[in-house]
Amino acid sequence: MIDAETAHAAVESRDKRFDGAFFTGVTSTGIYCRCVCSARAPKRENRRFYASAAAAEKAGFRPCLLCRPECAPGLAPIDAAERLAHDACKLIEAGALEEQGLGDLAGRLGVSDRHLRRAMLKTFGASPMDIAQTHRLLTAKRLLADTGLGMAEIAFASGFQSVRRFNALFQERYGLTPSRVRGRGAKISDAALRLTLEPRGAFSGAAPFEHLARRRVARLEAATAPMVWARSLQVGAHAGWIELDLRGPAPRLALSETLYPALRPIVAAVRGALDLDAATTVIDAGLARDPFWAGDVAAEPGVRLPGGVDPFEIAVRAVLGQQITVVAATTLAGRLTERFGAAIETPIEGVDRLFPSPARIADAGIDALAALGQPRKRAETLWRLAKAVADGELKLSRGAIAAGRAGLASIPGIGPWTVEYVALRGLGDPDAFPVTDSALRAAFGSGLEAAHETWRPWRGYAAARLWRRHAAQIQERGAR
Repeated sequence: MIDAETAHAAVESRDKRFDGAFFTGVTSTGIYCRCVCSARAPKRENRRFYASAAAAEKAGFRPCLLCRPECAPGLAPIDAAERLAHDACKLIEAGALEEQGLGDLAGRLGVSDRHLRRAMLKTFGASPMDIAQTHRLLTAKRLLADTGLGMAEIAFASGFQSVRRFNALFQERYGLTPSRVRGRGAKISDAALRLTLEPRGAFSGAAPFEHLARRRVARLEAATAPMVWARSLQVGAHAGWIELDLRGPAPRLALSETLYPALRPIVAAVRGALDLDAATTVIDAGLARDPFWAGDVAAEPGVRLPGGVDPFEIAVRAVLGQQITVVAATTLAGRLTERFGAAIETPIEGVDRLFPSPARIADAGIDALAALGQPRKRAETLWRLAKAVADGELKLSRGAIAAGRAGLASIPGIGPWTVEYVALRGLGDPDAFPVTDSALRAAFGSGLEAAHETWRPWRGYAAARLWRRHAAQIQERGAR
């Protein structure tokens, strides 16, 4: 939690850098707000600061209907001591406690449930169950205000098991019936729900769009317009399509109605893939302590770390990309999708396959995977990876960094580069760094092994900047 004077200053200046980093409870009104709230700033003596929306609600405050705390960006880990609580929060926001207990979640993070509960109380001022309940309610509040979905659809998409429980808890917590919060509702056209995803700080869609375009897999992904990206997606038993409009200051997400039940994990996955919750000012300041990065950060502040919406897909594509170019790896991923991906109907031209599930790849067998045009040893590694995930021995999810790293490293054929790459692009590890990557070495020069250790805990962002530098170097040489 930031200090009180900084919080007061952020409220009085409506500083967007701290949006979502804390919430302000106003004792004179009984509501809590984001620091960017456009309402008149409350008197200092009436302000109470909370590290999370759940803590503010636990203290008896209701969410502001003007600044809408449910739209605030999430929190990114600032230091290693808080990493566990932040990783757990990412998983909870994606719905981890809907289908499993706290003990299972703690196990995925490699700690006891008691230790996890203590860490979250210390960091956020609320228990894991409090955070889960608040996130369900705020998701429902957002859908009530922004969409025309029915009450039952909203209840289930938000993680409630019954409409009755949803109605009762909403009224109990907020003192309002859901119908009182109901807005005019965005018109849902083309059988799609559309939401704006607020970033922390300034956001530019050019870099993530370029990242996606360079790695486009035929029949899985497509650019439907300049800076607009679409793909098919399967989350659990639900399959459909999503579209990302990256043209504005905040990305807009559209998803097909078949994916409404998976709304929470999809929003969490997209936010992670676009790195919308990164504390870019903190990260830039950390890197700029090294003179090597000072000029780069000054010239281009706020570089984010693009990734993918499915950690398993990222892992498969990383294995396919071992010791070959991005173009060659993308070609292999296209063959894999065409051969083993399930068919799906979408309104997106050229998108008619899902990425193959772990079970489909494991059932295909090593010979069929090798026949795609890759060495047999790599096919064996791919088969082992898919089988481990299909059998439940390996669980890959954004936020479960330690378990994901350990599980990947235990698979024969997966070396340090693959582990670091998947941690960086798929698991959300801000300190991952594939030091043996040829592009990183080319961009930095000699001495990378020693230098990268000084960039902790933001080495992933250093890698992103080095990859960008390498791409610029190639472009410059091509223009000569």
